[in-house]
Amino acid sequence: MIEEYKFGAIIIDGETYDYDIMALWTGEVLEWTREDSHIVDIDDILDSLELNPETIVIGTGESGMVKVTKEAQEKIKARGIELIIDKTEQATKTFNIRKEDSFEEEGKQEKVIGLFHLTC
Repeated sequence: MIEEYKFGAIIIDGETYDYDIMALWTGEVLEWTREDSHIVDIDDILDSLELNPETIVIGTGESGMVKVTKEAQEKIKARGIELIIDKTEQATKTFNIRKEDSFEEEGKQEKVIGLFHLTC
């Protein structure tokens, strides 16, 4: 579970990360790198798509500077994956809600992935 987000850092299950991350519904946290740190394009989401999530939540930074290309959005939606794009603070809250509520309601966890840009 994401415990806290503040500019440049995110705390998940007691561990602090100071780089952009991909958080999986399983609790695994991976570094998320992109060719351009302020653009999310198709190549930046391919690893996520391979995991066949039900939902992808993209955090666009503290002030929302990251832009998700139309092509990337279309690729995600074409796979039948729900896409949620928001500033990182709200995106982390959405990720937690989706992860926790689905488990409590149905006894199974939604396959949700969070892609979070931690700075601007």
